[in-house]
Amino acid sequence: MNRFLLAAYPKDYRDRQGEEVLGCLSEAYPGRSWPPPREAFALLRAGVAARARAACEDTSRPWWLEGFHLTALTLAALALVPYLQDVWHWALRIDPAEHSVGFHHAGWLPWADGAGGQARLLPYGLLPLICLLALVRGLRWIALPASAAMVMAGTGIAAPTLFGDEGVVGVGYYGLGAPLRSDDLVLSGLLLLACTVLAVHRPSPLRRRSYGWLVPVAAALFIAGSLHFTSTDPYFQRGQFAVEAAALTAAWVLTAAAGDYRWLVPVAAFTVVRGGAIVNQPYLVDSLPGNAVLLCMVLPIPLLAVTAQRRRKRAI
Repeated sequence: MNRFLLAAYPKDYRDRQGEEVLGCLSEAYPGRSWPPPREAFALLRAGVAARARAACEDTSRPWWLEGFHLTALTLAALALVPYLQDVWHWALRIDPAEHSVGFHHAGWLPWADGAGGQARLLPYGLLPLICLLALVRGLRWIALPASAAMVMAGTGIAAPTLFGDEGVVGVGYYGLGAPLRSDDLVLSGLLLLACTVLAVHRPSPLRRRSYGWLVPVAAALFIAGSLHFTSTDPYFQRGQFAVEAAALTAAWVLTAAAGDYRWLVPVAAFTVVRGGAIVNQPYLVDSLPGNAVLLCMVLPIPLLAVTAQRRRKRAI
């Protein structure tokens, strides 16, 4: 189990000092396969900081390009959230039955005609999923057309023929992940802009992340496909906010460790998209104080900027 903690460190660090760290842990805690929680947390925190510094030391890509790449990854994941169940059920041909929301009748199949609705060839959620997978592997020329198709679907150009008219313009297939919807052109527009920048700036190759990053995506599809939460469920709203708060905290930790501005770019984009959706549809976040949520989302922007500036001053 001690080797599991080493996974938080970069590969170069593990190759150089991994065995030494394991030896120290064995001597300090003989007979234990896992150190005390406080020691484990300290090792994980040091590993995350080491990864952040290693990423900033890689000069093959400018920091702003990395920032746009992280922004595109964040927005693609955010766009996928409302349609996780839809994609999972479409892929496995599962009938959503009475759990569907906003359809003309219960039990409407994702691959068939609904009563009074239009048939669709594909679920909308495939677009952000394809975009996300392409960005993880650094395939910019696949992510760009996928993000462009998202804009077309959001404007209604492609929806009647490809994605149908249900579960696209509504609050989501089950209302999951609202208030973000496919017709939110701020989200898809910013994603298209980020993917365009990545595609145009060709001299620098994009970072190709390992297939291990796809495990959380598969887990999210499985979990969402097995549950039937809606966006108005207080537990879902609080859970979503907790995940977002954890992600913003992680961005601050990385910025404090490396003193780099790259994590500020996706945080700013996330704040614009998520904050705008809450302002436009406050009734979908009524289980949490709207002003408090907005404040928690806006505050990280100046906090990250100040943290990066102070860290750089100390490094000089």
